[in-house]
Amino acid sequence: MERIRRREFITRSALAGSSLAVSQFGAQAAPFSKVRGANDDIRLAVVGIGSKVKIGGKGKQDIRDFRKIPGVRIAALCDVDHANLDPEVRQFEARNEKVDAYTDVRKLLEDKNIDAITVTTPNHWHALIAIWACQAGKDVFVQKPASHNLFEGRKMVEAARKYDRIVMVTSGSRGRSGFSEALEYVKQGNLGKLLYVHGVNYKPRMSIGKVGGPQPIPKTLDYNLWSGPAPLMPVMREYLHYDWHWEWPYGNGDLGNMGIHYLDGCRMAVGKDALPPRVISIGGRFGYVDDGETPNTLVTFYDYEPAPIIFEVRGLPKNKSYLDGVWEKNARQTMDDYLGVQIAVVVHCENGYVASNKAFDQAGKLIQEFQPTNEDLGVNFIKAVRSRNASELQGDVLEGHLSAALIHLANISYRLGKTKSPDEIKERVQGHKELARAHERFTEHLSANGIALDKTPAVLGPWLTMDPEKERFTGEFSADANKLVSRDYRKPFIVPEEV
Repeated sequence: MERIRRREFITRSALAGSSLAVSQFGAQAAPFSKVRGANDDIRLAVVGIGSKVKIGGKGKQDIRDFRKIPGVRIAALCDVDHANLDPEVRQFEARNEKVDAYTDVRKLLEDKNIDAITVTTPNHWHALIAIWACQAGKDVFVQKPASHNLFEGRKMVEAARKYDRIVMVTSGSRGRSGFSEALEYVKQGNLGKLLYVHGVNYKPRMSIGKVGGPQPIPKTLDYNLWSGPAPLMPVMREYLHYDWHWEWPYGNGDLGNMGIHYLDGCRMAVGKDALPPRVISIGGRFGYVDDGETPNTLVTFYDYEPAPIIFEVRGLPKNKSYLDGVWEKNARQTMDDYLGVQIAVVVHCENGYVASNKAFDQAGKLIQEFQPTNEDLGVNFIKAVRSRNASELQGDVLEGHLSAALIHLANISYRLGKTKSPDEIKERVQGHKELARAHERFTEHLSANGIALDKTPAVLGPWLTMDPEKERFTGEFSADANKLVSRDYRKPFIVPEEV
């Protein structure tokens, strides 16, 4: 795509002597950037503005957040839809702030006047843009989840290390929530031995509706670029710019949308820097028939030793009396909770538990509430960009990859699963006490919503075993599971084997 408007060349010495051409164009990428001084602006580009539909666009939030950080200048914006891009450009013009605008991220990455980018695109674009940016000598701030599949996440880590880039992946558990401080309290032994970690994502998700056929492509949108690595398919959803979350070619369901913030926190709590040896998922898309493909109700068990992770996703309310079209606006009142929390990490120990940023004894009496002491994620990213020290990141790309991989493991088990009777599922989960309890709650929750599992059965995924070091499945079901580790990429939008 053509560059929409061109600003004059500004002579800068920060990257002097470095060749920043993207390696896909045949040139060798820059290995590093100069350490910036306190008075040097970090010139940032926001890739993926987002629409006004439903949540208003995460890219818009990145623009607002990073404009507040001293020494950061938003130098460019990129979005494949002019309906999203042009209004933001006009806001910069109204403030008399110069900004370049692009529809093709490849053109943006050729710009030597860009130091770093934020990636707020749909999930299926995250990895490729991050890898291209590393190759082009840019630092990267990637919105969750890191990747769309397991293969991509590892390639992001390899690219960041090879090109000496600062690459952060966002997570609410690593931000200013107080959870990190509460977790440190646990790690100091104040609540005794860690038993297991329970993540919950009880967030209302109403039906996305069902269209009668392919939807028209907006004239303002370059749909080829929007699709990128994914197949070029008809649009079969009403809200093109948001409901992709619930379609497998682009999104990762609610586990990868909201749940990843807390699934990452679960992995922080068990203290593992590798994938679990086994995983199983149970779930389904219950309560409505729509264009969504991903489950709205899911229980996943990650068989870490000695303390496993259980993660629950619920999109339906407490019971069917709330299914009146109003419940999504009254989430706290209408959704279930687990030990008083609805979207959080609960760390169970011998002598008590932590729920979000609070520690309780076994009787549920509050012991202590923890206030955040760490940095805002955007501030932390900019600090690391200046120091060139990735160890300062609160959410390094490796952490983002490992936590996103937990999404992919859960979804792969689910996607390989088959509908089973309640008795068959109950038999399969016996022997794992906390998983069996989670399944009981799963059944009770659906029953309260008028869903009888003997008539509308749940999907039981297989127990999948994994080689954590190689990040590949082994044993029974491995042939089919490993097919979902990556995807068939559409040329020229291919995540490379060798970054």
